[in-house]
Amino acid sequence: MPEAAAAPRFNALESLAYANGKPALEVSLKQSCSDFRVEEEIGFEFTGQGEHLYLQIAKTDLSTPEVARRLSEVSGVPRAAIGYSGMKDRRAETSQWFSLKLPVGQEASLAGFETSDLSITQSRRNSRKLKIGSHRSNRFRIVLRGCVGERRDFEARLAQLESVGVPNYFGTQRFGRDLSNLHQVQAWMHATLTGGDAGAIGRQRFKRGMLFSAARSYLFNELLSARVGQGNWDSYLAGDVLNLDGTERSFALKSADEWDAELQRRLASFDIHITGPLPGETDSKDKYVSYGKAADIEDAVCKQYATLLEGLRHFGVKATRRPLRFRPQELKWHWQTETNTNKKEGAETDGQAGNLILEFSLARGVYATSLLRELCVTREHGQ
Repeated sequence: MPEAAAAPRFNALESLAYANGKPALEVSLKQSCSDFRVEEEIGFEFTGQGEHLYLQIAKTDLSTPEVARRLSEVSGVPRAAIGYSGMKDRRAETSQWFSLKLPVGQEASLAGFETSDLSITQSRRNSRKLKIGSHRSNRFRIVLRGCVGERRDFEARLAQLESVGVPNYFGTQRFGRDLSNLHQVQAWMHATLTGGDAGAIGRQRFKRGMLFSAARSYLFNELLSARVGQGNWDSYLAGDVLNLDGTERSFALKSADEWDAELQRRLASFDIHITGPLPGETDSKDKYVSYGKAADIEDAVCKQYATLLEGLRHFGVKATRRPLRFRPQELKWHWQTETNTNKKEGAETDGQAGNLILEFSLARGVYATSLLRELCVTREHGQ
């Protein structure tokens, strides 16, 4: 019998373990939209023809669904015929691709789309709708203002993140305000598994997908936190499933005895990664299922949330794997100090290190906030 709907106490994301200890450094984040810039890098070549019009859209202080909704309203294309590859931050300046099923010759229907916060920077034709996860990576430029702490401490932590990687936690966006998505999915699955009233959620496809994602992401985060706390999130345990860097391909060893110096070298060089589960129904033909010590840790975490696990299986959500770590690509930084009569460019004053500007690229599905979490404590606009 699953636990009662209110039984599990979901841990706040602040409780997740840190790879290098909780940072004492503090910054202000997103004091303006221009402080957080994201550019989506698409992962395929356009066909140059077809019924789908692709638009690269620059937006400011707007969510991805808001832009899709405006595209639908202006063009008359049904919302279901508009695609995008990933959700982008609202309070930010972002550039991303959208697709809409719009016949050639009807582009004029978009004439009223652009505003001071929205602009179309490129357009292309393609034969297929843009699907979730189709982009290759995201390029970030982030300004961290009013950095409190020594510059050398910021730079030491950044160098450490480059050398050992970052725990690949899902960000807060997955879980809703005050973890509301988790409470909703817990209640919904409990009602479903016990024959109660599942409410309207069962008829809302988008909502169901969002709640499934929240449940799996939370279980993954808890498993990763357990391994970070044990100090084995970046080292091989008997039964671990491994991922080939930059791909969705996995492999597993038949026995822990097969782990050798070459595999250890590949792990240390980020050519392969340890993975954790995105729980669900396991296919009987799946060759890459954890066992031994790795499976023991995963099972110990999942059994604390039996309703979520049983619910995911009940609805036929397929189990997959996700790397436990990532490393930022092309990471660069420099300091910017506000100048006035009492300050010099590049100087530290009264424990204020100035503004730190970060530039880096992350693969799709990886959260910049998880990198920032390991670097510093952030105070966002309005806090």
